[in-house]
Amino acid sequence: MNIAIIGCGPGGLAAAVFLKRQGHAITIFDQFSEPLPVGSGLLIQPSGQSVLDQLGLLDRIKALASPVQQLHGISVEKSRRALDMQYAHSSDGISALGIHRASLFSVLLDAAKEASVPIIANSKLTRVDETENSITPVFESGGATASFDCLIDASGAGSPLAGGQVQSLDYGAFWATVDVPKHHDILPAALDQRYFRANQMAGIMPIGLNPATGNPGAALFWSEKPENADRLIASGIDAFRKNYCSLWPEAEPFVAQLQSIEALNLAVYHHRTGMPSSSNRLFHIGDSWHCTSPQLGQGANMALIDAAALAKALEQSSSLSIARKKYRKARMAHIKLYQMLSIIFTPLYQSDSRIKPWIRDMVIHNFARWPIIRNFIAKTVSGKLFLSL
Repeated sequence: MNIAIIGCGPGGLAAAVFLKRQGHAITIFDQFSEPLPVGSGLLIQPSGQSVLDQLGLLDRIKALASPVQQLHGISVEKSRRALDMQYAHSSDGISALGIHRASLFSVLLDAAKEASVPIIANSKLTRVDETENSITPVFESGGATASFDCLIDASGAGSPLAGGQVQSLDYGAFWATVDVPKHHDILPAALDQRYFRANQMAGIMPIGLNPATGNPGAALFWSEKPENADRLIASGIDAFRKNYCSLWPEAEPFVAQLQSIEALNLAVYHHRTGMPSSSNRLFHIGDSWHCTSPQLGQGANMALIDAAALAKALEQSSSLSIARKKYRKARMAHIKLYQMLSIIFTPLYQSDSRIKPWIRDMVIHNFARWPIIRNFIAKTVSGKLFLSL
């Protein structure tokens, strides 16, 4: 088939490589002047690693990433464990990989180029025109475009084609990338966090190579309401460093590297579950289908899994209608489960509630190390509950 993919993120690039290898003609359209990653660090869970392994890219990713063996967090008010999970307790014991988005993006982009997939920039989608035999993307820049046999929407949470009701989440996060200091007291090989109830959260995660410096890097983040962003920016970098270190004094060697407020970037989060296919020839992957908060660390992994599942459905189907059914069957249970878990867990870690973080601390501190609970938590965060690849 002749297939258009909208969006040059992890899901779109992975889908392009899968489908090109199956013999389809692929064209990627991206809204930016040149394909670029957005954001700082992310976790590639064991579920996402399985997809990258299918693509033959996992070794390249590991060379740029850092193993993350546990998720750890302390509620500073009472010095209780608020996050306590080790990947060794999952069924396969595979650690996550902390990586800069630019590193993941570069590996997938190189794979798409090696597969001779054309990428057309400056193509911001506004709508699609669909007939019985074809689908045509229409872009903001205007002008005639080619028609395709099917179109894959991988353009993210802001897609004009996305369905489902969108809920804007109360809290976002400021992100920055720094080098790992030679001397520090932060847990190694861990995503480590500090909380004051659920309305303040600071975190540090190793991400392997820092693309800006070539040194071992770390992603640093700070939870914040989007409506407070302008005030935080106006207060300047000195105030930010002071607030961060008042919550987490041991983080000072990391935070001291931030020389200006421009080093911080704000991520805003939404929750929505749409449909895997909103017409006969239109398929959705990643955030254009389902988006959540980052609390379970599943975003990019879900997009990669969608790409693999859609490619498999198309390969095994004699028609697009059959592929739609296979794609939905392969992904719906897994996605609904993690959307539900995100709704449950997000207010425990990002909200104005006092009761919910107290419940979180009591449960995690006292019960999370029980074998049956710790194994369930590890499998959940690994992304493998109800997963079929």
